[in-house]
Amino acid sequence: MKSKVAGIVLLLGSLYYIVAEAVCATFFNDSFSSTYLFHTISELGIPNLNSPLFWLMNSAFILVGLTLIFGYFYRLKDLIVKNKTILSIFVLITGLGVIIVGMIHGGNPLTSGYHTLGAVMAILGGNVLLILISKSIDSFGPYQKITMVLGIFGLIAFWIMFFIIGNLYMPVFERLSVYTLIIWSFITGLFLVKS
Repeated sequence: MKSKVAGIVLLLGSLYYIVAEAVCATFFNDSFSSTYLFHTISELGIPNLNSPLFWLMNSAFILVGLTLIFGYFYRLKDLIVKNKTILSIFVLITGLGVIIVGMIHGGNPLTSGYHTLGAVMAILGGNVLLILISKSIDSFGPYQKITMVLGIFGLIAFWIMFFIIGNLYMPVFERLSVYTLIIWSFITGLFLVKS
């Protein structure tokens, strides 16, 4: 029963995020495809005329952070056989980072440093978390392999994004490094529901 509850929570969090971002991109002050290619996810959460549904994007960030923390501590931690303390720390770093991104938007010189800190906690912390989880579950089956691949892919995308900040296509790599956690949350939700 605990597995199903945690799985449903993670599924809902990841699906809400994908839908919320798509809706916000639809109403953003640019075409749908250009928004995904040339505008960062954080831009969708800035309260201004460009993003009339900023509150929806920010609610998605907060929900992802909350569902990650809940899903891990409610059930997923029971499947971890080693590195429990460091994993718990990284879950909190990642979850709180995503929540900070949702509560403190970018674009404001007074608070943008906190927003950037939250983004690094969420993206870098999240992808390191995936690699740690893949190495901390008992058997290295398909779920663990997918988790490992997502974490490595996300770290590569994060470092590319870091070194091309200011490049026109930087938002593409930002999304690639963020979506690994969203995809993992969805896959983990399915894994827990089926188990």
